[in-house]
Amino acid sequence: QVQLVESGGGLVESGGSLRLSCAASGLSSHTMGWFRPAPANEREFVAALRWSSGRTYYADSVKGRFTISRDNAKNTVYLEMNSLKPEDTAVYYCAAGITYTTARAMSAQGYKDWGQGTQVTVSS
Repeated sequence: QVQLVESGGGLVESGGSLRLSCAASGLSSHTMGWFRPAPANEREFVAALRWSSGRTYYADSVKGRFTISRDNAKNTVYLEMNSLKPEDTAVYYCAAGITYTTARAMSAQGYKDWGQGTQVTVSS
């Protein structure tokens, strides 16, 4: 089981930036993802990174504004969020899973282990 601890959320004005961190233990051939709540108790995909290859995936709504990256030595994945908008306000969850397809990497169903979430609030 992968243990995940998020940090870095906070309050920022529209157009501002934040960096979220997710420290992981027990990683192997995992994909690391960031999600936020969506209607009907779903979780909306934000971004993902395959730990072994470094390949990244982004939701259209954040492409060009958010960047997912990793620090191998620290077993930490980051989500750099720029040009934040009020609609980005949410609890952001880090997740880890073994995903073999792009579709699974971009779906909450592809992830088994989840962090506790960190609140991001963007004021207008």
